[in-house]
Amino acid sequence: MLAELNELLGASPQRPGTGKFTLLRDTRTDGSFLVHHFLSFYLRAGCKVCFVALLQSFSHYSIVAQKLGVSLTAARERGQLVFLEGLKSCLDLLFGEEEPSGEPRPLQFISGSTSNLKALFDFVRTSLTPAEGDSWQGPVLLVDDLSVLLSLGAAPVAVLDFIHYCRVVVCSQLQGNIVVLVHSSEDGADEENELLGTALGHHSDLILWAEGLATGFCKDVHGEIKIIKRLSLQSTEQDVVQVYQYKIQEKNVTFFARGLSAAVL
Repeated sequence: MLAELNELLGASPQRPGTGKFTLLRDTRTDGSFLVHHFLSFYLRAGCKVCFVALLQSFSHYSIVAQKLGVSLTAARERGQLVFLEGLKSCLDLLFGEEEPSGEPRPLQFISGSTSNLKALFDFVRTSLTPAEGDSWQGPVLLVDDLSVLLSLGAAPVAVLDFIHYCRVVVCSQLQGNIVVLVHSSEDGADEENELLGTALGHHSDLILWAEGLATGFCKDVHGEIKIIKRLSLQSTEQDVVQVYQYKIQEKNVTFFARGLSAAVL
């Protein structure tokens, strides 16, 4: 969990909020540090988390989480974290590994048997529907990253439908939160990806957009982050936009106003 980012967002594990849809985007840089932040944030807040991890293995996320003071293994063992390892699921489907009887196949669309993401939605809904005796603060869906679904053959409309139904269940019915990452190409060459990111942006309560520096690599400033807070999706009020620069460190990320890096001062 990144304390400085919490301050910028006005967030706290004691007040994780409810019913919010957060969109993470990145251009010319890797915005995965934002995914790691929200994963550790919601686990510390005591929320039930369903993590659809399509980009990296469980061990990768676990190593980073340990640096942020959270044990994913312990969270999974106590039932707080439901982890879908997309890489393993894809290999099992593509190379014919049989699932145990009755086990869900959330990514079965890549086998060509169906064109929609209903199986993935059913997995999310089942994972986050509270069981009797659960005492978690609230359900959270985290996806890293949504662009991979397009690469696996899902149509943009199917991905948008999946997110729509997830919002209805997680944000509206269960009063939980959703956080998704969508990569962006610098020149907008990937039209489907840009369409997905733009469409989701119109329905987001909060957008965090990490961008690499236009001037290229700098050892003291790794990029800029734009924080867009939507005051109301139904309101005509102007969005609140803040821009900061950041530097990624071993166990933390520091944020500062443009031109105010410690190295410059």
